[in-house]
Amino acid sequence: MTSVWDPLSQLWHRLRAPFMIHLKSQREIERMRASADLVGRTLAEVARRIEPGVTLNELDRAAEAFIRTHDAEPAFKGYQVGQNVFPGTLCTSVNEAVVHGIPDEYALQEGDVLSVDCGVKLDGYYGDSAFTFAVGTPSAEDAALCRRTYEALHRGIEQAVSGNRVGDIGHAVQTHCESAGYGIVRDLVGHGIGEELHEDPQVPNFGQPGRGRRLKPGLALCIEPMVNRGTPDVTTDADGWTIRAADGKTSAHYEHMVVVRDGEADILSTFDYIEDVTRPPYALDALTQESTANG
Repeated sequence: MTSVWDPLSQLWHRLRAPFMIHLKSQREIERMRASADLVGRTLAEVARRIEPGVTLNELDRAAEAFIRTHDAEPAFKGYQVGQNVFPGTLCTSVNEAVVHGIPDEYALQEGDVLSVDCGVKLDGYYGDSAFTFAVGTPSAEDAALCRRTYEALHRGIEQAVSGNRVGDIGHAVQTHCESAGYGIVRDLVGHGIGEELHEDPQVPNFGQPGRGRRLKPGLALCIEPMVNRGTPDVTTDADGWTIRAADGKTSAHYEHMVVVRDGEADILSTFDYIEDVTRPPYALDALTQESTANG
């Protein structure tokens, strides 16, 4: 689940930062890896059920049952921001919905793009990951968006190494997406994670290289590009949660949990379980590109 970008709070965070950041021990990292692994398996259970006619509530119930069967708790259900309490296990965001969509009786349709964000709490530590699915066959434009967003996620992860700064992550994501004409959502950001779902620091998908907090080994982060086909501007529904692209164009969202290391980030979450049961939209776009090149 994404964090809301607040520049004023960022100034306050920087002032008290030395007292807030908790670098994780190897024991903590392995617990977080187990939580992230359960999220990946839960998303795969969701993936098995995605087809036209299935409702978002059906997906949500399946996810909650799977999580609780594995002695964990849904991280998002009951999460409160101000007066708003999130009612679902999953965030299910369809088409122009960017993040935080509330599961309901909407029945998926052929060609929909569905972003699913899932979190768990297992043995005291949180796991959090997100994946954008295609319902049936996506349009070429939506498949290309998903591929660029997926690539941007990995561009950001490449920068999550000791000695770099938070701005290096955001800059890598931003330049990869904006160079293709896509809009980077700036109102929502990634975040630290551990014994709390949202820990410091915030991790924007935009920024300047060499700026922001310096990354140190053991820092656990959720990197999660949220990318729109059109404008980066967003609106919030009356439910207080669902955030949509202001121009109504499709949005994509991929998220991994990582730990900063020397030389190369340690990716705690995995999409392998998902890829075992469904062909991701970013892979469909790769096939299209390959066919075009060979033709």
